[in-house]
Amino acid sequence: MIDESHVRELRDARHDGAALVFVQGSARVVDTPSGVEEDARGALVVITKAELVDRLGPAPADHEVRDLAYVLTDMVGKLGA
Repeated sequence: MIDESHVRELRDARHDGAALVFVQGSARVVDTPSGVEEDARGALVVITKAELVDRLGPAPADHEVRDLAYVLTDMVGKLGA
């Protein structure tokens, strides 16, 4: 569902307003979590870039990225998304 590449993509996003969202059965990074992007309407915001940096810092270790991907997948699964 959510893997390390999603977490890294969010970490490396250019826009501070970027977010990892779950929409139409898949995870992806969008520039703004507000749903402005037409194909991201109704998306579940999983974590924002700001929250990611607050949680792991700007340069997390590989094991931290892996662990966060696991936690986020578990969280989304429990929400039934």
